[in-house]
Amino acid sequence: MVTASLSRLTGFAGAALLAAIVVATFVPAAWQVRLGLHWLLEHFLAYFTLTLVSSIATRRPITVAAVLLPVAIVLETLQALTADRVADAATALFAAAGVASAALLADLVMALGGKAASGPKA
Repeated sequence: MVTASLSRLTGFAGAALLAAIVVATFVPAAWQVRLGLHWLLEHFLAYFTLTLVSSIATRRPITVAAVLLPVAIVLETLQALTADRVADAATALFAAAGVASAALLADLVMALGGKAASGPKA
């Protein structure tokens, strides 16, 4: 019961993170909250966090990556439709790298965790 509740909570957190990224993509640049880091690093960290949280919620990191990789690229491309922004290929690549890195890390941790849980074979 606790696992289902925790999964639901992390799923909600993932949805909230995705909504925040979508909103940040389309609001005017002056309205954005910045961390003070380079914008490429901010994109990497945002998508890394989103992918990690979503992977924990679904327990399927590669499927999460398959969904979020095109989302990251499309959202960056759609910034060309805003009045004060431009679409940037490097930013899209950093976002995609954040998704891929988090998915691979989550997959590795889940694979190692599954082997440790089964214990050594006698």
